[in-house]
Amino acid sequence: MLSLDAMDISGEEHLDVRHDIIKTRIDSHGNVIEVRQDGIGAAKIENPLQRHGGRLEHNETYCGSCYGAESSDEDCCNSCEEVREAYRKKGWGLSNPDLIDQCKREGFLQRIKDEEGEGCSIYGFLEVNKVAGNFHFAPGKSFQQSNMHVHDLLPFQKDSFNISHKINRLAFGEYFPGAVNPLDGVQWVQRTPYGMYQYFIKVVPTVYTDISGHTIQSNQFSVTEHFKSDDVGRIQYLPGVFFIYDLSPIKVTFTEGHVSFLHFLTNVCAIVGGIFTVSGILDSFIYHGQKAIKKKMELGKFI
Repeated sequence: MLSLDAMDISGEEHLDVRHDIIKTRIDSHGNVIEVRQDGIGAAKIENPLQRHGGRLEHNETYCGSCYGAESSDEDCCNSCEEVREAYRKKGWGLSNPDLIDQCKREGFLQRIKDEEGEGCSIYGFLEVNKVAGNFHFAPGKSFQQSNMHVHDLLPFQKDSFNISHKINRLAFGEYFPGAVNPLDGVQWVQRTPYGMYQYFIKVVPTVYTDISGHTIQSNQFSVTEHFKSDDVGRIQYLPGVFFIYDLSPIKVTFTEGHVSFLHFLTNVCAIVGGIFTVSGILDSFIYHGQKAIKKKMELGKFI
């Protein structure tokens, strides 16, 4: 149900990224649910619909119809996922999966109902260009329509989407000593039926050089957040979690180094001198105070 998309101002787009991305089904308490293969078991229709419009006959190779979304006459869509992907490439929405033979056979809608209340754990890494852009997690297949980024939410037939989330760790680049990622451990719970959650991130290129001369090219970042809510009873914003990043023109450099013996000796002398000075001030204060008290006591005896 959940897809990861990435795009930037150079026009480059990566839709439904799966390379180096691992998704795991979890329950409402965050416990991992056993992962199952695509499809939910045996076919419910004995004779699947062929591309040519007839039913699968004996000794005939199965080649499912793409329902008008074929790019060529040789294209076959043998699963619900392949039909949805063909529709996505065409920029079409899949309004009723039960009308698609493959989706009906695999029980697509029933599968969505069975997964009601579940969540998704996503981890991995994503390579992006060093220009402003965004990556986001949102339900539905994504495609371009009239130069707009669109997600097909029709197949899910849901009135609301819960985008509550917890970020275990988010980093832009390799870890280096002293690095602090402000979004690590951040958790947010949705209180309204609809909405879009956005993180605006300012990425600062960082170079860390340790004492042995090893250099790590990485990044730090700062973040602000914003939630767009829809209170009028219909989806106005794409439900999802968006990370909108921009790169800072400033680079930060950290360098480890040894303290020289002369510098150490100077610090020791400064500390000793400071202690001596403070001790002198305290000694002078105590001496003059004691002398003044003694003088008053002698004056009192004389009177």
